[in-house]
Parts: sequence; structure tokens; C-alpha cells
Amino acid sequence: MIDINNLTKIYYMGKVEVPALRGIDLKIEQGEFVALMGPSGSGKSTLLNMIGLLDTPTSGGIVVDGIDVSSLDHNQRADFRLRKMGFVFQFFSLLMELNAIENVALPMMMDERKDDRAASLLDLVGIGERADHYPNELSGGQQQRVAIARALANEPAILLADEPTANLDTESSNQIVELFRELNRKGQTIIMVTHEPELGEKADRIIRIKDGRVVT
Repeated sequence: MIDINNLTKIYYMGKVEVPALRGIDLKIEQGEFVALMGPSGSGKSTLLNMIGLLDTPTSGGIVVDGIDVSSLDHNQRADFRLRKMGFVFQFFSLLMELNAIENVALPMMMDERKDDRAASLLDLVGIGERADHYPNELSGGQQQRVAIARALANEPAILLADEPTANLDTESSNQIVELFRELNRKGQTIIMVTHEPELGEKADRIIRIKDGRVVT
């Protein structure tokens, strides 16, 4: 599903070079649930952003689902993201003026069946009964479930999650990762960045990153 070859990323602070990734080689198979772990500043979120086409590498290649995404232009990258990837972040980024079902339906604006699909996705993540509730009427764990349902709206091949439990209590965190586990059992490929070892251990594989390199 994902083949990364000698990937590097250098940020420039004036004349100072700050290497974030230093030659990453990595393969992730279809249907895997992978946890990216490492200390702050290790490069794990940078790597996730590269896989998700939210940033471009300095050098190296990324092949996703058979497509060399390193060669895509801006518009092609945006189209590829829309069709192939779903994103879940630690900040739920829900629109406060929209209820749960309307938030989930947002990525499907051109689909005449968007309301039915949004309702089925809320059922899938376990909060179908909260479809007409607004974000300020939902707990943090429930808001994250809405965000996950929204990420699944366009049936992405890959679900990318960057610290999706960072703003949640322990019980809600465990519930969200169990939801990822259930989605993975149904065939969803998931890549999750986390600092929490007990959550990472629920993935199929832990990839540990330090100083911009894969160490284990």
C-alpha cells in the first residue's frame, strides 16, 4: 500500500538547516494497523504528513497504492488526498454551527446520498443516536468519533491519525483505539501517531522513530 524510499525532509530557519527526516525506508501493507512512535521532535508527525501529502519531501520517493505521489502537482495531490485518504487529528476541527450528521456529510457535498451515508457512518462509530447533536453537546470522545466518521466519508484506502487521543481522558482514548482496531478488522489501513505505549501496543506493528530515522 505504501512504499517509502530514502525519504528526507529539511526545514530552513533562515540560513540554518533543520533536518526532520534523514533517509526513511519503510513499507506498509494494505490492511495493516501501524503505530508511529517516538519522542517529541523525532519526525513521526512529519512522516505522517508526507504520507498524507500535506507536505513535500526534500528528496526520496513515496509510492501510495501504486502511484508515485512524489511526482504529482498541487492539484493532483489534492485530488489524490480526497479520494484515497482520511485524516483524524487531536483537535476535532468540527464546525460548531453544524450538527454531527452535517459535519460528517461535509466531504460528500456532491453526493445525493450524503445524509444516508453520514447516518450510517455515525452508526458505524457508535454514536448514531447523537446525529442531531451539536459539537458543544458532545463529549470529547464523541466529538472524535464524529471526526473519524467524517474521515471515512469518501471511503479512503488509508486512515491517518495524528495523536487522535491527545485531548481525551484514558477511558475515551481506549475507546477510540478500540474503534480503530474494529475498523482495521474490517480491512481499513490505519497509520496512527501516538506517544502512549499502551495504545501503540494495540496496533499490528510499532514503528519507532528517533532523530528522523526509523530505529525499530
